[in-house]
Amino acid sequence: MNPHLEAETKNLVQSWMQYDGALLRDYLVSGVEDPRINAQSILTRDFLTTVLFGDRYAELTNQELRFALVMNWFEDLKRTAAEQEEFEAISHALRNKSDNAEGIEIPHFVLNTYDALPLQIGETIVPNYIEDFLSASETSNKQTGPSEQQIDTFQNLWKERLKNETDQIISVVEPACGSANDYRCLDGAGLSRFLYYSGFDLCETNILNARTMFPRVRFDVENAFEIKAENNAYDYCIVHDLFEHLSIEGMETAVAEICRVTKKAICAGFFQMDEIQDHVIRPVDDYHWNRLSMAKTLSLFERAAAEVQPIHVDTFLRFRFNYSETHNKDAYTFIASF
Repeated sequence: MNPHLEAETKNLVQSWMQYDGALLRDYLVSGVEDPRINAQSILTRDFLTTVLFGDRYAELTNQELRFALVMNWFEDLKRTAAEQEEFEAISHALRNKSDNAEGIEIPHFVLNTYDALPLQIGETIVPNYIEDFLSASETSNKQTGPSEQQIDTFQNLWKERLKNETDQIISVVEPACGSANDYRCLDGAGLSRFLYYSGFDLCETNILNARTMFPRVRFDVENAFEIKAENNAYDYCIVHDLFEHLSIEGMETAVAEICRVTKKAICAGFFQMDEIQDHVIRPVDDYHWNRLSMAKTLSLFERAAAEVQPIHVDTFLRFRFNYSETHNKDAYTFIASF
């Protein structure tokens, strides 16, 4: 490894090691980052289920994405200090097919979802999770947002649906896995038994957290600039929110390494990307917070991949669900196939 990347590695380690284990365990799995209701995490799980089972569960994924949008809308209300009375007004409006609850505008995708539930998909019944949430809010003096049990709705549906699937194993590597941030949902949804999974992260505290939660799963302290695996060692790679935090030289090296060790396909999530000509470089203390050029990043993956499909997440959600809110407009997911 060259001296620039060695120095960058040292800085990245220092930036993460300043945080205690409890913070690293929890802060990237809450709110909009919660992989149970994060659209890009759901797209990653869809990537894996499609690899394993074809399109048999496409509609279940479709409904899970819709669920995530609805739950995030309720989470947004909670963050703006919504009172119990406001949730009661929303409940009354939805039951009367109104898009206005005493001044609170209810998006049409929420209204349409409420009207469509409960819904049967094959052997799976999707409950009216909106009604369940609002009913719980009406009977509680404390609950002003979705409970853990409600957020678990689709995780539990997946686990029940997949329990009778025949075992088949694909190997998957996840660089920058954090404290098993996304693996928690892979396990909770019953997907982990189909995976020979390896996760790695530069931060030793993250890896200690991951090993504590999943002692039988392989988690290692390792560097995306110099992955120890052989060429084509893994069938698939999933990776989230890594590349924006690297120097451009570091990003190019990490992409090349990830492509080198992956045999079939990569699902890569980006949180800060735009259709601009050049990358915008933003050093922040010991790491970066860059705005990436979609075209230049696409070209980087195309050097190794046979095909790369870029998905602008906000456009995807608006087209599929008539989604009227604003998702992170800088979020992209790339599917790179070899």
